[in-house]
Amino acid sequence: MKLNKIFAFVMATTVVISGLTSCKNKNKIVDEVQETSSTSETESATDTADNSTGTSSAVSTSPPETYPDFPVTYPEIEKKSTGDLYEAELAKLSDGLEIKGAEPSDDSATGNIPENNIVFSGDGYVTGFKSNGNSYITFDVNAPSNQHYDLSFSIASDSIVNCKVSLNGSEISNFKTVDDGEFTLITLYGVFLVKGQSEIELRATDGDIKVDYLKLADNTSLSEIKYNAGTEPVNKQAGESAKELLNFMTENYGRYTITGQYASSPENKELELVYQTTGKYPAIRFSALHTSGDSFDSMFKEIDACADWYRKGGIVGLMWYWESPSKKSSVYAEESDFVLADAVTDIDIANLTQEEIRGLYGEGKISEQCYGLILDIDNMAGQLMSLKNKGVPVLWRPLHESAGEWFWWGGDTESYKWLWNLMYRRFTEYFQLDNLIWVWNGQSESTLVDKNTFDIASLDIYMSNEKDFGSRYEQFLALQKIVGEDKLIALSECSKIPDIDLSFRDNSVWSFFGLWYGKYLMDENGGFSEEFMDKDQFIKIYNSDGVISLDEYITLCGGNELTPQYNTDTDTEISTVSTEVSTISTSEETTEYSGE
Repeated sequence: MKLNKIFAFVMATTVVISGLTSCKNKNKIVDEVQETSSTSETESATDTADNSTGTSSAVSTSPPETYPDFPVTYPEIEKKSTGDLYEAELAKLSDGLEIKGAEPSDDSATGNIPENNIVFSGDGYVTGFKSNGNSYITFDVNAPSNQHYDLSFSIASDSIVNCKVSLNGSEISNFKTVDDGEFTLITLYGVFLVKGQSEIELRATDGDIKVDYLKLADNTSLSEIKYNAGTEPVNKQAGESAKELLNFMTENYGRYTITGQYASSPENKELELVYQTTGKYPAIRFSALHTSGDSFDSMFKEIDACADWYRKGGIVGLMWYWESPSKKSSVYAEESDFVLADAVTDIDIANLTQEEIRGLYGEGKISEQCYGLILDIDNMAGQLMSLKNKGVPVLWRPLHESAGEWFWWGGDTESYKWLWNLMYRRFTEYFQLDNLIWVWNGQSESTLVDKNTFDIASLDIYMSNEKDFGSRYEQFLALQKIVGEDKLIALSECSKIPDIDLSFRDNSVWSFFGLWYGKYLMDENGGFSEEFMDKDQFIKIYNSDGVISLDEYITLCGGNELTPQYNTDTDTEISTVSTEVSTISTSEETTEYSGE
């Protein structure tokens, strides 16, 4: 990222980042950061580090290849009104499809009536789709300008059928039909088309449908995405380091995406691989704190690794891979005997001492499950207190993916909200953990907690390796509709990194991304894996003018000027798929926890 670049297609503005106390001691040269330790390619993610420090010793690595900065580029958008209709009977049809429509009536040789009294547009409709997924219809559309369009398919079906939509050979969306037999408009909102000819393919994968037409209309809803997040943490007693980190993120929201990578162990081999591949370190080191039964001892080295990353100038992000406090302990609901509803109590225990809570348990006023939760929460508070004492602010993401039923804290929304509120109050009020920036990862309107208890809303998005990740603008807008414009929107876990050019084109500039480890980054030999991401694309993203990597974060914290890539005061036409949903789809594979 060139900090002095200004693109011709956006209005140039300058934001001066100054007075960031938490960054004053973080202006170390990048050479020191590059001394971060690495491990052998075959080392296990569970191997421990040097016992004396909690992190591995520095290991010399060959300098990585350096790459030029890549400017953020996309076609200039020209807003034009359109409402073109493309009849299905004039489209290209795969073998086996047939056109049905008006037939001569018995009363008149020239009169026509709709077949089976089905009302349709034009001279007919297309049907005969096979359940093997090999039947498709292709519309040749002529877009009048470079802009985002709403694609509306008129479809009738007697059963619910899965459909896929591709643009010029690349799948862009999928949906389910309704089953009332009536022609119904199913709309994909905000699909970007370049001026001129494009092919839009509609494929039914598991049943027959009737297709009447495709309507192409200019999108009018996508300028709703705004970047108006507040700069003050929800915790009014937040410390200076947390305030300054959140302020930095807010000031750059919509202008840049902050890079992030999950580390599987304190040795940081994933972060080293990112550096060796791209010449850049991620700004955020994400990791999962994993409790094993009732033991928290394994966390100490990870906590030290977090503090070390902060000392070297980076940002720390943590989640809690929380095994249930029960005899049959697991993070997964199906493998645990823990029932969260059994822990819920009307007694306000958030600010009670452990002795007082133990007394309530002894008197039978709270359950064993409730008491177990408190013990775990207090143990975790002790780990986070260590980071507080070292002045380390933390992007704290507990109880992740709560809209699903795969974790023991998911599936029961009211009990989940009680647990979230208990943790928030006990951490912030009783333990006075003022270094946490709270990240809510509920992913559903039904699991939305009190907005005064989180600073950032995030999604975890995993897609199959055959799919283009794009910008994921549809989920971005859907989440913002749920939480409001005053919250940062982030991509807390992903199988691929969003295309930065498309993120700016689609006005969906995530605050940060966190690429998961394992197969999403590294192959079995410890090298870069191209199973999910093309290496050249990975390099381009990390060297894009639209992202902030570690060296740039350190520089910016030193008070340098930042030229934004996106003018947030100007509404730009952008793109999305339908967002009128209460739960956001974040995976196109079998829903399962992504961690190892």
